[in-house]
Amino acid sequence: MLVLSRRANESIIIDDKIEVKVLKIEGGTVKLGIVAPQEVKIYRKEIYEAVREDNLQATSATVEDVCGLFKKSKCKE
Repeated sequence: MLVLSRRANESIIIDDKIEVKVLKIEGGTVKLGIVAPQEVKIYRKEIYEAVREDNLQATSATVEDVCGLFKKSKCKE
C-alpha cells in the first residue's frame, strides 16, 4: 500500500488518467474529488462490497430458491 499525505487542494494522479483531489478536510472527514474517464467505474467500498455479496448470493441460488420468490402456480415442477 502506498501512503501519501495531501493537504486541501492537493492531488494525486493515477496512471495518467485519474486525478484524486482533496477538496476539503473537516473534522474526521475528507472530501475527495475524482476526475476519471467515463468508462472507469468508481464505487464507495461499502457499496461495492454489498453489490459483490448480493451477486455471489444470486449466483448460488437454487431453482427452489428462485421458485420461492413466485407463487407456486407460476413454478413448473
